[in-house]
Amino acid sequence: MEKSGTLSTLEKSARRNFVFVVLNDFSLIAFANAIEPLRLANRMAGKELYTWTVRSSNTSTEVKCSNYSVIKVNDSLPEINREDTIIVCGGTNIRDNTTKHLLSWLRKESRKGVDIGGLCTAAYTLAKAGLLSDKKCTIHWENREAFLEEFPGIELSNRVYTIDKNRFCAAGGTASTDLMLSLISNDHGPELSNLVADQMIYSSIRTDRDEQRLSIPTRIGVRNPKLANVIQSMEQNLEDPISPSILAKDAGMSARQLERLFRRYLLRSPKKYYMELRLQKARNLLLQTNMSVINVALACGFASPSHFSKCYRSYFLTTPYRERGSKVYN
Repeated sequence: MEKSGTLSTLEKSARRNFVFVVLNDFSLIAFANAIEPLRLANRMAGKELYTWTVRSSNTSTEVKCSNYSVIKVNDSLPEINREDTIIVCGGTNIRDNTTKHLLSWLRKESRKGVDIGGLCTAAYTLAKAGLLSDKKCTIHWENREAFLEEFPGIELSNRVYTIDKNRFCAAGGTASTDLMLSLISNDHGPELSNLVADQMIYSSIRTDRDEQRLSIPTRIGVRNPKLANVIQSMEQNLEDPISPSILAKDAGMSARQLERLFRRYLLRSPKKYYMELRLQKARNLLLQTNMSVINVALACGFASPSHFSKCYRSYFLTTPYRERGSKVYN
C-alpha cells in the first residue's frame, strides 16, 4: 500500500515538466517504469514536483504498444519550453517509426538546449537526429550490433542507463526505473528517490555503472571461469571468429579439453556454440537494419554468402532473404 510522506531534505519547489513522445510499437514496460516514479515522487513529497504530457509522433490520438495495447495521448508534438524535458519512448520497428517529421522536431527543440532522453531503442532516434554526437548513450542489448553498424562514431555503452550532460538514455524494461530514480535523486535528493523505490518494491537500485545483461556464468547457468572467458572471447569476436585451438590456448587448456568442457556444460561443441552466436547476431542485423545480406554475412564472419545461407537455414529453418522479407520486428 502506498503511503504519502513529506521529506525534510526536500528543498526544491520548482516543477519539472516531462514531454513523453511515444512511438508506434513502443515498449509499455519501459514507458510505465519511467512515468510511475514521477507520480510516486509527487505523492511522497506531498506536492507536485513533476508534471508530464504524453504525445504521439504524428497526428494520432492513440498509439499502439509493442504488446498491442493502445493508449490515448494528449496531442501531437508540441512547441515546448526551454525548461521542459523530452523523453522519446521506443520499442520494436524503431527504424520505421523514426519519421522525418519526428527528427525535424527533435532537432528544432534541441537547439533550445532542452534535455532530451530516449528509452529502450529510442537511442536510435536520437542518434538519427544527430543528438548524440560526442555523447555517451545506451540501447537495449538486442539492438546493440545494429546500432554500431549504423552509428560507428557514437560511444555506445553496455550500461543500464547513461546520462551525459543534457542527453540521457535507458536500455528499456526496468532500466527506465533506475534512470528516473537517478534523475529524481539529482533533482531532490536521495531520500526522495529511495522512498519512491520502496513504494515500487524496488530493492536493488542500479547505477550508470551497472551493465544490462546478466554475467556470462549466470546466463549460461555454469560457474566455470575458463568457460566464461572463452564465451566472452567469442562474443567479442563475432566478425573475425577465433579458431577453437587459439581459444583453448588463450584459456590455458588443450583443444580437446575445451571440447570436453563445452560438451559437459553446454551439450554442444565450441564450434557449434560459436556458430549459434554469429547466427543470432546475423538475425538481429537482418531484422533491425537495411544492410544487404552479403554485408550481414561479412559482419558475422562468413566469407561466403552461400555458406552463410546454408548455416542460417539449418539453424532458423528459413533463408536470410526470407527473414529479411518477414521483418517481424527490428
